[in-house]
Amino acid sequence: MDRLKVIVIGGGPGGYVAAIRAAQLGAEVTLVEKDKLGGTCLNVGCIPTKALLHTAQVFRSAKEGSICGVIADATLDFGKAQKHKQQIVDKLVGGVKGLLAANKVKVIAGIASFLDPSHIQVKCGGDTRVLAADRVIIATGSIPMMPPIPGIDVGQCIDSTGALGLDTVPESMLIIGGGVIGIEMATIFSTLGCKVGIVEMMSAILPMVDEEISGMLAGKLKKEGMDIFTSTEVESVIGGGETAKVKVKLQSGEEKIIQAEKVLVSVGRKIDTESLKLNKVGVRHERGRIIVDVYMRTNVSGIYAIGDCTGGSMLAHVASMQGEVAAENAMDKSVAFDIKTNPSCIYTDPETASVGLTEQQARKKKIEYIVGKFPLVANGKSLIMGSEGMVKIIADKKYGEILGVHIIGPRATDIIAECALAIGMEATLDELIGTIHAHPTVSEAVREAALAAEKRALHIPNR
Repeated sequence: MDRLKVIVIGGGPGGYVAAIRAAQLGAEVTLVEKDKLGGTCLNVGCIPTKALLHTAQVFRSAKEGSICGVIADATLDFGKAQKHKQQIVDKLVGGVKGLLAANKVKVIAGIASFLDPSHIQVKCGGDTRVLAADRVIIATGSIPMMPPIPGIDVGQCIDSTGALGLDTVPESMLIIGGGVIGIEMATIFSTLGCKVGIVEMMSAILPMVDEEISGMLAGKLKKEGMDIFTSTEVESVIGGGETAKVKVKLQSGEEKIIQAEKVLVSVGRKIDTESLKLNKVGVRHERGRIIVDVYMRTNVSGIYAIGDCTGGSMLAHVASMQGEVAAENAMDKSVAFDIKTNPSCIYTDPETASVGLTEQQARKKKIEYIVGKFPLVANGKSLIMGSEGMVKIIADKKYGEILGVHIIGPRATDIIAECALAIGMEATLDELIGTIHAHPTVSEAVREAALAAEKRALHIPNR
């Protein structure tokens, strides 16, 4: 039998995983990438951001080492930090290239567009070629969005890619947007000595996070010297000179001018599907967002879409899982994608992570629930690490099924995997309590929060 020909458009964490999985299942796979393998995540997103966050954490640890008896005179070499970041990126991108080669995936550089449902045109420079496919998986991702603010194109304004590529740490930075990217960037540059301000239109930073958790983080950021303006609208930006002048309208209605050496615009990302010519083949979309079902199928037979371009949860691990699902269904299996166990991780200091329902979502769904909270000030490992925070569990009142877990504290982004598994298995509080957790670990706090939900916590007073 002839092997099925699968074309994957986009080589980010969704696309390259889809290509590898389709190849494992016996397809003849071609991956088309217009820029760099690894996509935003590996090149200008998750990985370089976390590399600089690690630099910031090491810098902070060195400066604060005297607390536990380590005296150091810490200085920052930001150029070396950037070089270290790039070495990590290059190594991981090289790893992706090696994996694709090992699975015999053909990689073509260029911009892809549809001619018809089974033919893709690829342009690279002045060259054009046409590829035939039995199945197509779209994984074109997203790009930073620039809002229509007067003066937003002045030289001092940068996006997240520009921030990651700075040669020096600016003396001051105003961040427009208090979402995940903005808050992580704020953590990096504030820790490295930059005076940081954050402007957010919503009533709180990280509006998608449980209100109690985001409030705790906001309090810590303010304590560290950040200025946070919520319910605040940016009206204009004026460039020129050493600083930009950003005119904002505060919640009170008062107008204020904030000056900063750099203005980081971080108001979200927009879907990158314009070059595909989706209308030519009738793929249903809403302003570029490709509509798919739980099998990652579009309305056109043989065409699938995954990741950011579907407009759902714009996270690398979501795209990768959807890539596996799309590849398996393209190879005539029947696998559904389930978002229920999707964790959200924010690499602040301390880290925050969550999975499942927030209290606000549970109330909106009219679910009767109970809450268990355990403060990390009562957790030995957290105290040793010099960090505080909280684990918060939301469970169904009748059966004790775990509905959501929200963590602020050290190792939160690692610990959340246990909680995602619990939700996926429809585990109850009793089952979590019955699992022995090692001591001393931060993960003990998850069990303690479950105990607290049943008002039988052992290391804090029960209320």
